[in-house]
Amino acid sequence: MKYKIVENSPFARIARLVLKSSNVAMVLGQTIHLSGVKRDSFLLDKGWVAHELCHIRQFQEHGYLRFLWLYLRESMRVGYYNNKYEVEARIAGLKGEIDLPVAQKADSSIKPTELPLPIDIRKES
Repeated sequence: MKYKIVENSPFARIARLVLKSSNVAMVLGQTIHLSGVKRDSFLLDKGWVAHELCHIRQFQEHGYLRFLWLYLRESMRVGYYNNKYEVEARIAGLKGEIDLPVAQKADSSIKPTELPLPIDIRKES
């Protein structure tokens, strides 16, 4: 699958601020935008890469503008976490992690599954 990676992306920076997260990867078309994480570290996390590659496939299947519309509409309808496109990408990410040796899983310093919950479902303390 063809893709490119942009570090220090302003798009990912905005997402990082909205999600109140220390690191974010997001996809627009065939480009993975990163903020708060370097390319090399991101690529070491096979689950995270598989998650973002799933989004690239979704863009390819639906078309750029149509997928953006479908994704945003779904997020407005059921929220970010329950968005069917995010659910599919999380499953792809979990499948990507299955192939990792246990030692590498334990050494991974970036765990997108441990990021804070999106604002629309976060419980206030």
